Amino acid sequence: MLNKLNINWKYIAKVLLISTAGVLSVLTLVLTYTLGFVGGYGLGQNDSETSTDTSFLSISPVPSPTKIPLPIPTSLVKTEKPDVSWGGPDLWEAVNTKRVQFGVNPLNTKSELCTIASIRLNELLELGKLDNHEGFSNMPERRPDLKWIFENYSTVAEFLALGGKSAEETVSLWENSLGHKKLLDGGEYVWGCIYAQNTFAVAITAY
Repeated sequence: MLNKLNINWKYIAKVLLISTAGVLSVLTLVLTYTLGFVGGYGLGQNDSETSTDTSFLSISPVPSPTKIPLPIPTSLVKTEKPDVSWGGPDLWEAVNTKRVQFGVNPLNTKSELCTIASIRLNELLELGKLDNHEGFSNMPERRPDLKWIFENYSTVAEFLALGGKSAEETVSLWENSLGHKKLLDGGEYVWGCIYAQNTFAVAITAY
């Protein structure tokens, strides 16, 4: 009976092999697609979880704008200057008044002594402070043209003061200093000249 059916086994086996290969190919594609989808979903899930974790972020503060000061109009700028209403003539009178009170002669003016007083006052004003008589002591050397003045007298002395609010207060500064008090009670001094500005006071005396 099998011979009558004349079954071609080789053909059947070939068809089965081809069918099996096709099925395996389809299964392979499905499996690959499934694994790829699952893997992609897992990676996407990890990325989503990572993106929500802000613990690694460092938030930099927004820098505040630098404030550049605008120039102040000169009309609003007030330069502080000492409120001085007295000068050399006032101080000259106050010194001679105090000398008379101490019972000594008032000073008489000498033009060459005024030259020294004027130079010294300008030097101190430019320096902005007292120089401990340095500019006076070296004047004969640095100003040979004025050396004759120092040679013309037995003694030439300088008295300095700074900060007095009035001529009388400046006289008090000298009066309360043992060395400077000689300007006021020293009867040996005959000649003198006084220059003053902005509370700087220079008194040059000689005999």
